[in-house]
Amino acid sequence: MLVSAQALTVTMFGGVGTVWGPVIGGLILIPVAEILHAELGARLPGIQGVIFGMAIIAVILAAPEGVFWTFRDMIRRRWPALLSPRGTATEGKPRAPQSVPVAATDTGSRDPGRPRASAHEVILEVRGLSRAFGGLKAVQDVSFEVRQGLILGIIGPNGAGKTTVFNLLNGFLKPDAGDILLDGRSMLGRKPHELCAAGVGRTFQVMRPFPRMSVADNVVVGAYVHAQSDEQARRLAADALASVGLSAIADRAAAELTTKELRLMELARALAGQPRILLLDETLAGLGHNEVGEVIGAVHRLADQGITIVIIEHTMRAMVRLVDHFVVLDHGALLVEGAPEAITQDPRVIEAYLGKRWSANAPH
Repeated sequence: MLVSAQALTVTMFGGVGTVWGPVIGGLILIPVAEILHAELGARLPGIQGVIFGMAIIAVILAAPEGVFWTFRDMIRRRWPALLSPRGTATEGKPRAPQSVPVAATDTGSRDPGRPRASAHEVILEVRGLSRAFGGLKAVQDVSFEVRQGLILGIIGPNGAGKTTVFNLLNGFLKPDAGDILLDGRSMLGRKPHELCAAGVGRTFQVMRPFPRMSVADNVVVGAYVHAQSDEQARRLAADALASVGLSAIADRAAAELTTKELRLMELARALAGQPRILLLDETLAGLGHNEVGEVIGAVHRLADQGITIVIIEHTMRAMVRLVDHFVVLDHGALLVEGAPEAITQDPRVIEAYLGKRWSANAPH
């Protein structure tokens, strides 16, 4: 038990995710524990366990990620040039071209009469989808179609079953009834990684990046869905970062990013897997007004490239400018579906979700 505790404690103390963590932890804790055991072991049996226990308490309180990361962050704040990954290597050299960000005032508005490419082909079909958790019917007999190149918005009040539908669509949950067809083929029973390889990508409401990895390395992880080599994965990741406008910060650690940048990085990671259809779960959550416009612009550019998008979102004023078609859920059932103009004026949607204040203040 003590040997196992030593291996775990020195790693936690020094810092996980780097070879220097266990080395630092071992150089500090092992000599201290052995010296005290030799000097005080006869009078205080178990002194080594006490040292390791105190080390765990100390690192949790003072440096939760470990000594290595805490000191590296401190040095980076005080002397950033010392830990710059490029340092003087890029001095005097031209920078790589960067993607042009969407203007902060751009809300993603577009000509509603302009059809997208290949808008008539059904890429994803949901038939009679149902899922219950005990006595709670989270999704009840939901059916809809997703057409190639369009942006479909799924809206509804909290608890309407939106995220459950997403979890059914990409294999995290198995439906109790119904079918999910991708290009006419049933996807029932497929695991998430199999659906990902088939062309279904997804982002999540709760972002979980690898915080100590660079932005580029985070995105490379998604590229290995189809990449046959490291070189190809890097190339796919670079293309995905350029598509969302993050090429300029590809070398930064994910832990240093803003919420907007994290949202775009998650989008790039899904995009690196070369999906045909993207499921976006509250991609605009936590963003300011100007940031919403930039992310919407990135989503529009992906749709213009032919990627089909299904998005869950509560920011309705942005959604009506973003999506081509709405699906409205209420208490797990399909309430209504249709174009944004019709949905936002439907009395059933106003009563169940939008509220009367929306009618009074709705954009025209």
